[in-house]
Order: sequence, then C-alpha cells, then structure tokens
Amino acid sequence: MPLGDPVLDLSYRKFKRLPSRVCGLMHLEKLYVCGNSIRTVPDSLSQLQGLRILALDFNKLEDVPVAVCQLTHLTRLYLGSNRLMSLPPEVKNLRNLRCLWVESNYFQRFPRELYDLPHLKSLQIGDNRLKTLPPDLCRMEALKGLWLYGNRFESFPNVLLRMKGLEILDLDRNKISEIPSLRRLRTLRLFSYDHNPIKGPPEVREEVLLVGEGAAEFLEAREARKERRRKAAEKEAEELALAGEEPVIHGILKNSSSKQATAETVVTEEDVDVKEEEEETLVNVEEEVEEGDGDMELPVTEYDGAELEYDEEGVEYETEELICEGEGFEYEGEELEYERAQMDYEYEAEEELEDTGRQDEGA
Repeated sequence: MPLGDPVLDLSYRKFKRLPSRVCGLMHLEKLYVCGNSIRTVPDSLSQLQGLRILALDFNKLEDVPVAVCQLTHLTRLYLGSNRLMSLPPEVKNLRNLRCLWVESNYFQRFPRELYDLPHLKSLQIGDNRLKTLPPDLCRMEALKGLWLYGNRFESFPNVLLRMKGLEILDLDRNKISEIPSLRRLRTLRLFSYDHNPIKGPPEVREEVLLVGEGAAEFLEAREARKERRRKAAEKEAEELALAGEEPVIHGILKNSSSKQATAETVVTEEDVDVKEEEEETLVNVEEEVEEGDGDMELPVTEYDGAELEYDEEGVEYETEELICEGEGFEYEGEELEYERAQMDYEYEAEEELEDTGRQDEGA
C-alpha cells in the first residue's frame, strides 16, 4: 500500500495484534481490521487523527482501547461481535461519531456514556443482554435508528414513546407480548417486531412500514382501504361533474363563480321586495284617487340627473392551495433489507442509516 493511501483493509488476516507500522500511516481515513483475533491495539493508534471510519468487529476485544477513544474525528465505529460488557468514560471524546455498532457483545445495561455523543444517529446494539432501557434515554435527541433485536426485553420499553426523532426501530426476537400505540412517534418509518409473542400488529401511523407476525396482512388491508377511499373520491368527483355542480371542499366553494352567483341571488331577492312595496304603495294611491277627489295629483318622483351609485362591495376569496396526497406512502430512501445474509463489510456509504441489514447468526 503506498504511503498516504486513505483506505487500508486488513480484514480476515488472522492477526493477533495490529501491525505497528499501520500507526505511522498518518493520512489514513478508513481502517478495516475486522475478523481477526485482536485483543487490544497499540496506544500509537491515536496518532491517526485523520481516521473517520474504524472497523474492529469480529475480534476478541474485552474493552474498548483508550487509543480508539482519542480518535476524535471518527464518524463510524464498528465494535460488533467482540467480548465487550461496557464502554469506557473516554468514549465521550468521540463527539463527531454518527454511527456505532456494538451488536453481539455482552452488554447487560444500556451504556449511558453514549448520552455525551450529540451527533449519534445510528445505534446498533442488538444481540446483547439488555432487559430494560434507562428512563432518560430520550436525551439522545439525534438518534434516528435504534436496533434492539435479540435482547431480553419482556415488556415494551415505554421510554421509546418519547424518542421523537426515531425513524427506524427494531425489536425483533425479544419476549414482548404487548406493544402500545406508536402513533405518537411521528417520524417513525419502519418498525420491526418479528419473533415476539404478540397477537397482532401495533397501531401505527399510515406511513409506517411494519415487519413481523401479521404485518403483511395488515399492510394489505391498509392498502385496500386507501384504494377504496381513492375510488370513492373519484366517483364522487365524476358524479358532481355530471350534475354540473361545483364540489365543496371543507365547506368552501371551489371557485368564486358560485359564490358570486349566490351573492347576486340575494341582491335580486332584496330588489324584488323593494319593488313589491313600491307597487303596493302605488296601488293604494290610485285607489284613493278613484274614491276621492278627481283633482288629486299623484306623487311624482323627480330625477335630478345625478348618476346613480351602487355601493357594490366586492367579495374577496381566499385561495387555498389544495394538497392532494398520492396513493400510499412512498419511501424515497434506500431499500431497507432485513435478510440476514452473509456479513458484507461495505462501509463506504455516506448516509448514516443505510446499514439496516444485519449479519447472519452464524457469522
């Protein structure tokens, strides 16, 4: 590898320790050392301040080396499938970290040290030994993807209902028998609950994709309801068009012509009433003339030639933009894959939540 190459892949080389000369490659940006037998790394690793991605998964680490916690420009850190039980306090130095994978370790409690990572968006902590989550987990406001599959939850952690920014939540392979309504999670886009002893899909918002027992039937029924509503709306619009009527939207006439016609109708009725009163007065006068003196003069209305002015108040119409939602929910992100295929170490993607796949249990 030429000096200054920003990427170095030493995966699956049966290393028991990291070669010392690696720590002299000051321009490295991505270092992959997964699938070896490494138990620790030299302190000189902290010299690689240009590192943005470090993959140490599938090794024999029992602790996170302090040298790793000094790589302050890391955005992605992969420590899955090691022997970790906790994270050191020094992990708070990784303030640029956006993606952390610590799946398939031995965590029995949620590492609160992660609260000090303000930009952490994706946390993969599946296949551990968690039974509960701390009640102040909602402090992790930047978190968008949380993988908790394969742990030991027996009830749904209610603190998750306060995680307002979550887009992906995975609780596969736990022992949860009841899941509350998730409609308050307005940003949620995918919820996976497969292999839990629950009776049916939870209540979610229309745009949420579900993965689990009964989810396929639920999603089919939801799409069928949407299609029925769409056809009913089309039929109603056609009937209104054939009848020559203007559709009413939220109590407001669609255009101003109907409103103006209504206003003109009201004015005409008022004019009719006035005209009837004038005619009735004229008839009474004529009757009085016939019964009384023949010399009696009829009242004359004089017109002085002044221009008649009509106080015509214009009717103002507020134009509302009508937003028509399309059929179904369209997720424009990358396809979410849940096949547990052979672990593929492609860490090159630039978006934080594209790593939604999971490794084989036997990997």
